[in-house]
Amino acid sequence: MKLKEDLNPFLLQVLHLIIWVYSAVTFLPWYFLSGASENLSRAKRVKARPVNSTPGSPYRSENSVHCLASVLYPGCDTLDKVFEFAKHKYKERDCLGTRELISEEDEIQPNGKVFKKVILGKYNWLTYAETYLAAAHFGSGLAALGQKPKSNIAIFCETRAEWIITAQACFMYNFPLVTLYSTLGGPAIAHGLNETEVTHIITSKDLLQSRLKAILLQVPRLQHIIIVDDKPTAWADFPRGVTVHSMATVQALGAKTQNMSKPPNQPVPSDIAVIMYTSGSTGIPKGVMISHSNLIAGITGMAERIPNLGEQDTYIGYLPLAHVLELSAELVCVSHGCRIGYSSPQTLADQSTKIKRGSKGDTSVLKPTLMAAVPEIMDRIYKNVMTKVEEMNRVQRTLFVLAYNYKMEQISKGYSTPLCDSIVFRKVRSLLGGKTRVLLSGGAPLSAATQRFMNICFCCPVGQGYGLTETCGAGTISEMSDYSTGRVGAPLVCCEIKLKNWEEGGYYCTNKPNPRGEILIGGPNVAMGYYKNEVRNKEDFFVDENGQRWFCTGDIGEFHSDGCLKIVDRKKDLVKLQVGEYVSLGKVEAILKNCSLIDNICAYANSDQSYVIGFIVPNQKQLLALAELKKIRGTWEEICNNSEMEKEVIRVMAEAAVGGKLEKFEIPVKVRLSAEPWTPETGLVTDAFKLKRKALKTHYQDDIERMYGGK
Repeated sequence: MKLKEDLNPFLLQVLHLIIWVYSAVTFLPWYFLSGASENLSRAKRVKARPVNSTPGSPYRSENSVHCLASVLYPGCDTLDKVFEFAKHKYKERDCLGTRELISEEDEIQPNGKVFKKVILGKYNWLTYAETYLAAAHFGSGLAALGQKPKSNIAIFCETRAEWIITAQACFMYNFPLVTLYSTLGGPAIAHGLNETEVTHIITSKDLLQSRLKAILLQVPRLQHIIIVDDKPTAWADFPRGVTVHSMATVQALGAKTQNMSKPPNQPVPSDIAVIMYTSGSTGIPKGVMISHSNLIAGITGMAERIPNLGEQDTYIGYLPLAHVLELSAELVCVSHGCRIGYSSPQTLADQSTKIKRGSKGDTSVLKPTLMAAVPEIMDRIYKNVMTKVEEMNRVQRTLFVLAYNYKMEQISKGYSTPLCDSIVFRKVRSLLGGKTRVLLSGGAPLSAATQRFMNICFCCPVGQGYGLTETCGAGTISEMSDYSTGRVGAPLVCCEIKLKNWEEGGYYCTNKPNPRGEILIGGPNVAMGYYKNEVRNKEDFFVDENGQRWFCTGDIGEFHSDGCLKIVDRKKDLVKLQVGEYVSLGKVEAILKNCSLIDNICAYANSDQSYVIGFIVPNQKQLLALAELKKIRGTWEEICNNSEMEKEVIRVMAEAAVGGKLEKFEIPVKVRLSAEPWTPETGLVTDAFKLKRKALKTHYQDDIERMYGGK
């Protein structure tokens, strides 16, 4: 969507004429010198096709029509072999980097709250050889502490270098690694640890004190806790039989000759590499069993879709490694000699919450070329930049808007704009370090407006991907030459995708012009199933007559003529209103999140009602400005609870809904404004910012009844 050009019509015409003349003069030399014709033909080519003409037949990538890819390097059929290959090939190159902490201090805010602020120094790096040795010593040390091959071991830790070192150690010694989100509540953590019967767990000092210690009595099998932090601490008040170790101590134990001389029990491709617990957004977390061959197939498919991936690349790791998107992305990077610098959402950029004013955030220091992000983070960047644009003086704002609209026209045709990139968008691009060449989006649908904004302002393609924990995060990724919006690309070379009729929703693989239906993903990247959950395994997984394993996603998609997939609905998100219309709650949320007044939204509907309602976390700055405009005074809580403000938010939201092409019956007609943000700690969203509808429904039960005319 173009930005509004607020300028005198005559001056606007003059500026458009100048832009037209510039384009006409520079087009031909640029067109032939930049290789634009090749890029255009690549973007328009057919990227996947059905294997036969039968409706509902699987689609495969043009690069894997005859055979799905399953191995990254010949002979490397387990993850320990892939890492050993990388260690030999990239031995002295940087592998994992962590910023040094220079100082930490408390900063008192105007409202009296105290925020922790840090000043961080340079990145300190481990080479591939050093990382490999650290993992080998740690695996040997865990074995010396009694960890047995094919016996589960858990990690409950933030994203950091020690997480990947632990994972590689477990892959080497054939310890199935149980991963748990660091934001799960006590009952969910205890459930995962007890279900997998772990005796050893790797965690951090903070998580041990804040989450794990309180539930130790509920996990009777636990014997060893390994802390990844360097700082020595005396541990007391732990249940009898539980011993706390530091990671360094375990590595020193493993480095002893008598332990390193014992060869590890190496895995085979069919052995479990990871039992990855889901975020629990729809109930009790489920453990997904992922084999070595599953993960290798998945990262093989992902790597093929990233052009020129290699040792010149730097990736910034900050998303939760317990999420399949981040784990797969980092395994792709390690297997190709990239270096990974670690960060967190609180220290990512110069303006991040924990970075002391005037000091540098992680992207400014690391200058990554590759980055993965969930749509929620990109939506926030989009809104923050657009708010800054509104605060510019008229000349600056006009220049930005004209450049933005000009570039939007150009990239929609497949053309680049080097002059705009270097003059107008350089400062915005520097927010992510200034060298980002590929942004990978996953975890939820990315709105067209946000995707186009990232393309324009950060001067790089956004590879929108689609995958699930059950498929190792691999399904589709859009090609970097494809600048279309709203689609997730063609199937990866490791899998095939077919559509299954869903009669209740009216989706059929015979639909015209595009076949539609429930998305089924098949291939070597499809997981082994859910841990100790045969009922769900029978519902969600099946093996066809050719021995191919399939997963039923529950998502509704359509294939376009070039073989690219578009997600159009989710079965669980569809609600049939009393009037007979179907509403996709996820679609409503994705569109309305782009409204400047909204930081987060949960759309809700009952089948026995005729309208949609919404629960909104408003943007404080924007809502306070609106309240001042409407002469509504009070505390933040009072403003959020003001009925007039609710009406104003509905009005603004309705305008955004029309722009996003929502139908009238899809627009929430009643809202509840939340004065408190939703965080993973409150249990209302996951750490990937996905809504937990069940938790939100319980939390707002009284409001739901009120808005639907009940008690």
